[in-house]
Amino acid sequence: MKRYIPNIITLLNVFCGCVATVFAVLNQLELAALFVFLGIVFDWFDGLAARILDVHSELGIQLDSLADMITSGLVPGIVMFQLLGMSMTGGWNLNFSASISESVLWVGGKFTPLPFLGFLITLASAYRLARFNIDENQVSSFIGLPTPANALMILSFPLILMYQQNEVLNEIILNQWFLIGITFLSAFLLNSKIELFAFKFKNWAFKENATRYILIIVSLVLLLTMKFLAVPIIVVFYVIGSMVGNIARS
Repeated sequence: MKRYIPNIITLLNVFCGCVATVFAVLNQLELAALFVFLGIVFDWFDGLAARILDVHSELGIQLDSLADMITSGLVPGIVMFQLLGMSMTGGWNLNFSASISESVLWVGGKFTPLPFLGFLITLASAYRLARFNIDENQVSSFIGLPTPANALMILSFPLILMYQQNEVLNEIILNQWFLIGITFLSAFLLNSKIELFAFKFKNWAFKENATRYILIIVSLVLLLTMKFLAVPIIVVFYVIGSMVGNIARS
């Protein structure tokens, strides 16, 4: 029975991804972010459960990537689709009621394909996950930004709009060139050759996990002081910290 537990947890990630997809399509991005976060929590716990119970299987590996494709691949693409649409139609809309075609695909009576650029994130996530499944080197570290970290970064932008209440930040986030830049940066980081450390604790010793503990402490401080604005900053800190660590070890 215990061998099924990690897969059940992974399927909860799939469920969260499905619910988040529905909310993202409806432009209820706050709820989409909530279920993406829950899905990522399940994604972390399925691996932890597999290690604790000592039950590993090829099925579990494939299922995990399929779950990530929905929660951390499809949903961020839809969210960027919505944000790009908002950048062209007058900004942030908390009370979304119009259909997608009426709100983000038609501007000034003309069809615009720009919002579909957001799905470049989904394509890059699919490629990253497929590459991860056949790469035997990504055990204690990652090559390229993990899809859950990328998803959190993308989902943080509508939360910043909703909760930070800062006009300067709103103007930056809803600038279509900023969003286009973030889309291409996201696709690049997902499939870059940058080696990033994984949050897989073999033990709890500080010396062997110093980088992980430092990132956790810094992340908590940033979240408490900067709220959702901290999320993209943490991702940047994660990438730069990993690069510095790689240089120090070489």
